[in-house]
Amino acid sequence: MSSGYDSAKQVFADWGVDAEAAMARLAEIPISMHCWQGDDVVGFEAKTGTSGGGIQATGNYPGRARTPDELRADLEFAYANIPGSHRLNLHAMYMDTDEQPDRDEIEYRHFAPWVDWAKGQGIGLDFNPTFFAHANADDNLTLAHPDKGIRDFWIEHGRRTREIAARMGAEMGSPCVNNIWVPDGYKDTPVDRMAARRLLEASLDRMLEDPFDKTTLLDAVESKLFGIGVEACTVGSHEFYLGYAIRNGTLLCLDMGHFHPTENIADKLSSVALSVDELLLHVSRPMRWDSDHVILQSDDILQMGQELVFSGLLERTHIGLDFFDATISRTAAWVIGTRNMQKALLRALLLPEAELKAAETALDFSKRFILSEESKDLPFAAVWAEFCERHDAPTGRALMSALDAYKASVAPRG
Repeated sequence: MSSGYDSAKQVFADWGVDAEAAMARLAEIPISMHCWQGDDVVGFEAKTGTSGGGIQATGNYPGRARTPDELRADLEFAYANIPGSHRLNLHAMYMDTDEQPDRDEIEYRHFAPWVDWAKGQGIGLDFNPTFFAHANADDNLTLAHPDKGIRDFWIEHGRRTREIAARMGAEMGSPCVNNIWVPDGYKDTPVDRMAARRLLEASLDRMLEDPFDKTTLLDAVESKLFGIGVEACTVGSHEFYLGYAIRNGTLLCLDMGHFHPTENIADKLSSVALSVDELLLHVSRPMRWDSDHVILQSDDILQMGQELVFSGLLERTHIGLDFFDATISRTAAWVIGTRNMQKALLRALLLPEAELKAAETALDFSKRFILSEESKDLPFAAVWAEFCERHDAPTGRALMSALDAYKASVAPRG
């Protein structure tokens, strides 16, 4: 224990906050880091392997992972520099096999190397069907496509991802969240939104009709406001999926970039939590719109962390990340972005929650205001440094040196 932490611990105690309890709680919260930051959303399919469906990573920074082994090496480095508990969020386009199955032919064996690796790393796994970057998604319609053959193709893909995810969950001894997002929509104003939404609903129903034990598989559905090429109408809107999740008992995924830039996703958490049992977060930083920048310790992220803690939603919320920036070191993006999510949670856990809530309940908004502002000066950094030290994760200059050295080591990849 450093002298800086010893002093900070006492400061927090004077505010009625147990720093040890905060660190212990943070250590139990897994963050599901997304694989697609490491290779610019390209994937490892022989048949497709290109981004699309409104998804684009800009930039050409050296060091992009080109194979599953390179991606796993990058992930191992990143996890070694991130304290706490970890998961990996894997997309279906990241199979590891010498075969060339199409999306409606994938099986567990095509992802078994990822499971073996995850077991060795002691991390959990989450999964996603990939409804983009494929010839059958060129119309920006998949599950809502008017062509039954195309819908059937994607329904079968979704069925298979659920089977794969359930097997992953069983192998790992931890439920695998399988998150469904489709790019379906129209560039110009449609005349029959209802028809498209009925098709989407019917396709989802068929995809999800086979029951799985929730100890192995958790289904989630994810909305979006609009996308590139679907500016006029997104079939799977927030309202559509909120209703679907309530009716069908799935998780509801809230992606920070999938709403209007002026909307605060932290404000939505307590509202939707009254109607759905569990939530999934995709944490990113939208700039102007769904640009998926690496998350900072911004007000949006800090408010997200505080809402999760103060509303008692940590046990019901699965935290995943969703950003991809190819203009900077990809491993540095993972490390700094994930640590920023953890810092937001730690800062929330170190706030005088009981006193703040008591002031608000008493309608003493002056006291709430004063407490909120004065608590910003508390020595959070000292507790974070102690947390990292206990988990053998570097901070400050040591972290910068590690990130720079690894960045240089992978630069020859081009």
